[in-house]
Amino acid sequence: MNNRPQQAPASYLRGIGVSPGIAVATAVLYRSRIMNPPTVTIGDDEAEAEWERLEAAKAAARKQLAELRERLGAYAQAGEAGIIDGHIMVVDDEVLVEECRKEIFELHHNAEWATRNVANKFIAQFNDADDALFRERADDIADVSRRILRNLMGIKDELPGQWDRPCVVVAENLTPSETLALPRDVVKAVVLDRGSLTSHAALVARAIGIPAVFGLGDVSRAAVSGQQIAVDGGKGLVLLNPGEADLARLLGLAERRREILASLKPLRDEPATTPDGFRVRLLANIENADDLAPLDEHGAEGIGLFRTEYLWLASGRPVSEEEQVAAYRAAIDAMGGRPVVIRAYDLGGDKFMGGVGLGAGEKNSFLGLRSLRYLLKNEDVLKMQFRAILRAGAADILVPMVTELTELKRTRRILEDCVRDLSAAGTPCRMPKLGVMIEVPSAALIAPFMMKHADFVSIGSNDLTQYTMAADRTNPLVSHLYQPAHPSVLRLIKMSADAAHAASVPLCLCGEMAANPVLAVLLLGMRFDSLSMAASAIPVVKALVRGVPVADAEKLTQAALAAGSSSTVIELSRGFLARYVPDLLTI
Repeated sequence: MNNRPQQAPASYLRGIGVSPGIAVATAVLYRSRIMNPPTVTIGDDEAEAEWERLEAAKAAARKQLAELRERLGAYAQAGEAGIIDGHIMVVDDEVLVEECRKEIFELHHNAEWATRNVANKFIAQFNDADDALFRERADDIADVSRRILRNLMGIKDELPGQWDRPCVVVAENLTPSETLALPRDVVKAVVLDRGSLTSHAALVARAIGIPAVFGLGDVSRAAVSGQQIAVDGGKGLVLLNPGEADLARLLGLAERRREILASLKPLRDEPATTPDGFRVRLLANIENADDLAPLDEHGAEGIGLFRTEYLWLASGRPVSEEEQVAAYRAAIDAMGGRPVVIRAYDLGGDKFMGGVGLGAGEKNSFLGLRSLRYLLKNEDVLKMQFRAILRAGAADILVPMVTELTELKRTRRILEDCVRDLSAAGTPCRMPKLGVMIEVPSAALIAPFMMKHADFVSIGSNDLTQYTMAADRTNPLVSHLYQPAHPSVLRLIKMSADAAHAASVPLCLCGEMAANPVLAVLLLGMRFDSLSMAASAIPVVKALVRGVPVADAEKLTQAALAAGSSSTVIELSRGFLARYVPDLLTI
């Protein structure tokens, strides 16, 4: 008789795969400490002392954040440093400071009570927004306020000081600073109940190559510390108590993945040219100057999308013209003559800290005063950004969220005015190329008219998919409907591509589609001139382009356009890749 205890059956959980890779390790459950700060009514004679306590706690927070930034060392280059800098700016945000003063000096609340009340007020405002970028701001404020409260209450950082074995961190959610503080030598993966593709935790995980699955719903309740857990970040799969067969399969895939990625490194300086001679330029998406370091490592041929709104979001306030010039010039200088495309602010409709109103009171910022709509309503913001780009040097400009032709025409007139005004003031500058971003169905449907007024076109596949499918990709309740491979999305992309080709307008796509070989091969079949993606995805997409004849990719795309569902498209595409570049299906 076998008296060995039987292993609990395996549990399979599916979520959002935010960072690819496979890991098998012991689960470590992390739960943020519930903080109960004291709430005390103070007298007039105690207000100054409470204010000094708060100032001391904030000074300690600045020091802690600076130490975290320094401890990251070489890792603080892929957007991470910008997150920390943003937190430091939150500590000193003028609106937050003034609200805390009112709480202490006018409402007679102690420092802890004031900090909590002010943080909760702004967290609620940002969480009410539909835009995921604003919800990220809520997480930033929550993170910083917790740090200040810990300092006020004499509580040390909450993450374990030592980790004695390789592990998978399991949590409801992680704040940005908690994610940054994870020891990278032992944390092999991160799985969360919450989170999305655009969260700071996802950004960090992708930047440092830690497999991660978010949006699992209840993994923090289903998992037990000490049990074995397997993570497939590419497929969004988490296995609790994996069986021997599952382990053997996943570990074999992990080893094969490492071998394939290593084999792609020699392609860094090779052109992305198909076997039958079609050349594709592979560019990188960046959010700030901290993203520049990995570009050469991965063979980026330029910057296809500089998401400038992150400069604003990182600080929670408008970015000065001089600050913008410095950021844009850093990108231009780093590229050394390679193309740089800077996108005008893609801001959503809500309020930013610093008193800047962006469609205050909107119930659905995705359908409100967003992106170009906001910029044309606030021309001073757009003109300042145009002046900064023109002063920075040789870069082209991309206009987001264009929905009708009059918007593009008006934007060009404003840009021409800025060129003329700067030249008249003694700062000669060239008229840059002005590109139109197609990311809503209306723009795709009038693409032939757009091409008459654009120097180049870039398709934003993330928003185009979202608006076409009427599904928020950050909402787990409807994320299954967010399907870039849906024939309706592909037809809008093909319609836009055909219009660009007919007008001889350079054609690019920036978005998650470009980084996924199963989808990127369909773009190759539409003969995109350029694809822009996260720099780390470039080697894989280059291997795809170099392994697939464009004539055969065109036939695949035609079959996909005739399909009736995204599942059929994916099946066709995976079958095609299995014949031409089967190794890429493992990544």
